[in-house]
Amino acid sequence: MEKPLVAIVGRPNVGKSNLFNRLLQKRVAIVEDEPGVTRDRLYGQMEWCGREFILVDTGGIKVKGPDTIQHQVRIQAEIAIKEADVVLFVVDGKEGLQPGDLDIAELLRPINKPVLVAVNKIDNREMEPQVWEFHSLGLPDIIPISAIHGLNIGELLDAIVSLFPPDTGEEIEKADIIKVAVVGKPNAGKSSLINSLLGQERLIVSSEPGTTRDAIDTLLERGDKRYLLIDTAGLRRPARITVPTERYSVLRALRAVDRCDIVLLVIDATLGITEQDKRIGGYAHDSGRSLILVINKWDLIKKDERTLGQYEKEIRHQLPFLSYAPVIFVSAHTGQRVQRILPLIDLVAQQQQMFIPTAELNRLINEALDLNPPTARQGKQGKIYYSSQVAVKPPVFLFFVNDPKLIHFSYLRYLENKIREGYNFTGTPLRLRMRRRN
Repeated sequence: MEKPLVAIVGRPNVGKSNLFNRLLQKRVAIVEDEPGVTRDRLYGQMEWCGREFILVDTGGIKVKGPDTIQHQVRIQAEIAIKEADVVLFVVDGKEGLQPGDLDIAELLRPINKPVLVAVNKIDNREMEPQVWEFHSLGLPDIIPISAIHGLNIGELLDAIVSLFPPDTGEEIEKADIIKVAVVGKPNAGKSSLINSLLGQERLIVSSEPGTTRDAIDTLLERGDKRYLLIDTAGLRRPARITVPTERYSVLRALRAVDRCDIVLLVIDATLGITEQDKRIGGYAHDSGRSLILVINKWDLIKKDERTLGQYEKEIRHQLPFLSYAPVIFVSAHTGQRVQRILPLIDLVAQQQQMFIPTAELNRLINEALDLNPPTARQGKQGKIYYSSQVAVKPPVFLFFVNDPKLIHFSYLRYLENKIREGYNFTGTPLRLRMRRRN
């Protein structure tokens, strides 16, 4: 099931990025005193009271004004608002109600979704009477908070989660269908690739970025195999928007990743790896989804015998966290190598469900320990007593140790590499967890 999405909006410099970081409990957004620092949406995954959701930080909105950058920032925020399940409207309680707050409230009142007003910078109980003037915004759900000091953050999260659509578990897993999200920046050729796989013109294909307005699910059957292909250009674009649309489809891509088993990250060979590719690939990795890198438009690249190897080397350099993902070079236009994609999907689907018997796993880990034991830290030796695979999709490995703090993350990478040497797990991220043995 798709994770609910919460968009943080408000004027510049009201503390949106501070609140974003406080909620995620880590510094993700850049925080400075200068207004307008956050000019693009930032994304984070969180969980509260058993509900997982996506948190979106937006740039400060100035509804009125000629500034071109501010115009684009406002459009970015409007897209986030349209995609959100809950809107978190942040205002400055220390500064008081401002005309810009009233302008944003006018944008929010007509939308048919919950809006929470977080009155920020209420750093102590004596300041709480300052909250009352914000009731004139006409938005009933108002909570005083302090992002800097963490006051009322738990209450705010309780209120956010209470406004989510009910988790009905309506998406029932069907073991015989492999769900494949086709993601990537606009105009990378996602729809053309799906049409090539289907062998028919099923989706609208255009040279204009952002043509696919919503995610489209298409069932593909080949022999006894069934695939659900999810096209995720996914932009609801108001007609008045004329600025480049590269970033607008990201939210839809994130939600499609939540629904799928395997991600096809389609990369335009003529452009190379973009920031959007890194962002979506990182989200898929963090979500534990298997992933295949599809380099499209390969027919447009001038090549010699070294081009493919050099290109793949550059991809690995740009996306080091996806070193396990297979790379395939295709042309949706000519059909070059497209027929190899479905067998690769089958392989990755099999690998993500592979389970290593405990005895075999411990034999492999013991060999790795003999070759290269953990280094001592602060005079203490880290020890791994026992290991077991406890989950699939993604595969999760649990290591019982004397002290997790003594096992450096680089040593876990070493163990992951040893597991992959023995069992591949092609296209699939691995999760290595440690537990102190009593």
